Amino acid sequence: MCVVAGPLALGLGSTAPLFYAALGLNLATGLAGRSAAQAAAQQTYQSSLIANRSAEQAFTAQQEAISDQLKETRASSAQEKLAKTIQGLQARGAIRASEQAGLTVNLLLADAERQSANARESINQALESASRQYTRNVEGLIAQRDSRRNQLQSNINQAYNQIPSLGSIILNTAAQGLSSYATLTA
Repeated sequence: MCVVAGPLALGLGSTAPLFYAALGLNLATGLAGRSAAQAAAQQTYQSSLIANRSAEQAFTAQQEAISDQLKETRASSAQEKLAKTIQGLQARGAIRASEQAGLTVNLLLADAERQSANARESINQALESASRQYTRNVEGLIAQRDSRRNQLQSNINQAYNQIPSLGSIILNTAAQGLSSYATLTA
């Protein structure tokens, strides 16, 4: 120890061992902090992977739910259109069965067809609106999923940015050593 301490004592006399011990502790503290920051970043990464899987599962489940809802709306609309067509045919059949003739019958038949067509068109418009709403809902789900992903990535980036570099640890140790040296030699 005398061989190393002698040339490296830097004129500190009996305080040299304390100075070197402080330098070593500063370095060890910096390295321990770096190790802890790396462990925290790794933990953030692992929990973000789990959260991302959860976000994907939620997205899939929500998308399937609104897809099923649209399928049900389409099936219901098809049944309603068929019912309106049948009602229109029944109304025209009843008008023809009344055995009336002339302009009045033609007007009544045209009115029955118009009412049936209006009802089917109303159902078509509702179905188109439901389809557009489905698209908006899916886009909203995608935006929500992407927002979650971006937040998770941001958390990971922040965690890894908190890890001090080896260079900064060495520079901080050197700066503290110089400060201590200046204080001890003053």
